[in-house]
Amino acid sequence: MKTIYAAVAVSLVLAMAGCDSSAPEKPLNMNSNTKVTLTSPEGMHKNPAYSQLAIVEGLHKTVYIGGQNAVDSAGNIVGKGDFAEQTRQVLANLEKALQAGGAGMEHVVKFNLYVQQGQPLQEGFKVFQEPLSKLKAPPLISMIYVAGLAHPDYLLELDAIAVIPH
Repeated sequence: MKTIYAAVAVSLVLAMAGCDSSAPEKPLNMNSNTKVTLTSPEGMHKNPAYSQLAIVEGLHKTVYIGGQNAVDSAGNIVGKGDFAEQTRQVLANLEKALQAGGAGMEHVVKFNLYVQQGQPLQEGFKVFQEPLSKLKAPPLISMIYVAGLAHPDYLLELDAIAVIPH
């Protein structure tokens, strides 16, 4: 039941952020050999903050990024107790990992976001929406509340899948 409440909470937070629920299917033609379509099929909820389905066709490279936490390059935890600050650091780490794989945020087709139960989501989602608002189509996203992460000071973790045309 908590998972259902979490999904509802995420939808409400995103709706409060000014999301328009009429977003159409958006194919991303990356080149003549690769096509990525991020969509919400008919009969499924359409929310511009996330897509329900990613279809990848053609020649491409896929980059899988493991769970990113709020640590700096020296391994120090950034923003202890501050969900928004940890979200910023997690996104910075994610962008560095994407770059290392030859990708950018525009190539991400799927996020998995793990949030320590009890965190105030609104501030973190404001931070998360900054890079997402620049994209042609939002990627798929799953948000899961967890009892804890690898370190007790981690408030969230984010992993991603990116698809890059060859």
